[in-house]
Order: sequence, then C-alpha cells, then structure tokens
Amino acid sequence: MKYIESLREGERLNEIYLCKVKQSAMTKAGKPYDNLILQDKTGTLDAKIWDPGSVGIEEFDSLDYIAVMGDVTNFQGNLQLNVKRVRKVGVGEYDPKDYLPVSARDIEEMYQELLALIGSVKHPYLKRLLESFFVDDADFIKRFRFHSAAKSVHHGFVGGLLEHTLSVAKNCDYFSKAYPMLKRDLLLAAAMFHDIGKMEELSVFPENDYTDAGQLLGHIVIGIEQIGARMREIPGFPKGLGNELKHCILAHHGELEYGSPKKPAIAEALALSFADNLDAKMETFREIFINVPENNLEWQGYNRLFETNVRRSGRE
Repeated sequence: MKYIESLREGERLNEIYLCKVKQSAMTKAGKPYDNLILQDKTGTLDAKIWDPGSVGIEEFDSLDYIAVMGDVTNFQGNLQLNVKRVRKVGVGEYDPKDYLPVSARDIEEMYQELLALIGSVKHPYLKRLLESFFVDDADFIKRFRFHSAAKSVHHGFVGGLLEHTLSVAKNCDYFSKAYPMLKRDLLLAAAMFHDIGKMEELSVFPENDYTDAGQLLGHIVIGIEQIGARMREIPGFPKGLGNELKHCILAHHGELEYGSPKKPAIAEALALSFADNLDAKMETFREIFINVPENNLEWQGYNRLFETNVRRSGRE
C-alpha cells in the first residue's frame, strides 16, 4: 500500500483510502467540484474532483472506502490529489487497520502502566472510584483504550486518549514527588479522569468528529457528570473530596479563555493544568516533526497552537 506520508509531488497514484470528508463546492466561475479529505493511518490528504460528472467518477459518500486514481500536486505548499477516477470499494478489498491512525505505543502495555498507577493510590474512596471505571467497567475500558484524545490538535489517533491520560498521570506523579505539598492520590485521580468526557464529546473512528453532546456541553462538563454519578454509587464518598476532584477537572485547561469553567484554586488543579498542557504541546511538536528528517533545521511554518514559526533544534 502507498501510505499518505510517503507521497511526493508528481506521482501518479492508484490506491484505496478512506474518504473522511466529501463536500460539494463551486469554482469562482460557477463550475461544480468536490472537495475530499482522504485518510490512512499515516495522515490525511486533500483531494479534488474537478469534474464530478465525468466518466470514471462513481458515486460514494463520506466515510466510504474508495479506490482513487490521480496525480499528486502541490498547492500552496501542501500536497493535493487531482482525482481522475474513483469508485467505492467493497468489504474485503481493504484492511481497516491501514486506515486508522494508531498510537505508536503498545496499547496493552500503556493500560497496564495505568493500572499500576491506580494500584499505587492509597486513599480508599479515590481508589474505589478509579477502579469502578478502569478495572470493573468492561465497556468503559474497551472504549477508553480505543478512543482518541482530540479531533486533530494532539493525540488524534486510536489509543490517543489512553496515551495522553497515562502521560499526564506520569507527569503528575513526578510533580507530587517534586512538590510534597501536593496530595498525590487526588492529583493522580484527577489526571486519570480529566479527559474521560472526550469519549462522549468525540465520535469513534473513522469519523472522530464532535458529537451533538460534544458541541453543546464539551468534555469537561460531560466528564464531571460521569464522575458525579459514579461517586453517588459509592456509599459515604466524602463530599469535600468529591468537590476537590471535580474542581481539578473543571480547571484543567488552566484559563477561562481556554475553555475551563473555573481557574485553578487548589495546588492539585494547577499542577494538573500544567501536566495536561505540557503533554499536549510536546505531542504537538512530535507530530509536527514526524516526517521531518532529524538533520532538517528548516522552519516548518507558523503553528496556531504555539503562535510562532517552529523548527527542530540543532545537534551542536
């Protein structure tokens, strides 16, 4: 298979991809054309069908697997496919694993690491709450291990939510050792719960887009509701502890303008916001440089998250 990350300008392509998006549009001259976003596990590719009614262009929809033939061009610095022929393919002509971006880390190993951290939590109520999700709830575990952590910004791949959650939890574990004032059990629990609402905010792959609940509520509110409901099932769960845990999750984006309903008001909430921000931004840097050779020190262009032009660091 010819993966998207390996495509080069000037190639003639004849391959099967997932059509993640199909949108009809009009040129300035009033001529109809189709905008496509093609996807495999290595990335996405913008594509255009300039003559949708021509011979060789068969009917298909978004989220169909399609066989495309066309020419790889360069438009404003980005690769684009000029589609000449396309048809919808049937089950058996493709392997779904080739089309879903997947964490580079082993999902089972990451899950076992997370369980080990849960096993280290000493507070009985926090431990019971964690186990009710990550140990006892088979449906939750299955979805959590598969789900992405974002639509596109960072960890937007199968296993991304698990990978991000584990990294944030490990950052928080380090913070608890570096700053003894932090309550480790509260901080670890907050780290593991901080993004569970994303399983309802975003649909599963291959769509991986915002749901109605995601648009109306967002993952922070959804997560708080899920945790609150589970707390009420645990007899005697301390109300004050529950409020502190909820506050950490409410404040984990750090600033009101970044989507948090509350700013961090306790040390654990502040530490969680830093741990989350650190992992999200380091992963974004990693994803920027996936296809950039290590000896390439060229500037990669303006990045909206960092609000600056970025490049690799040198080896001197």
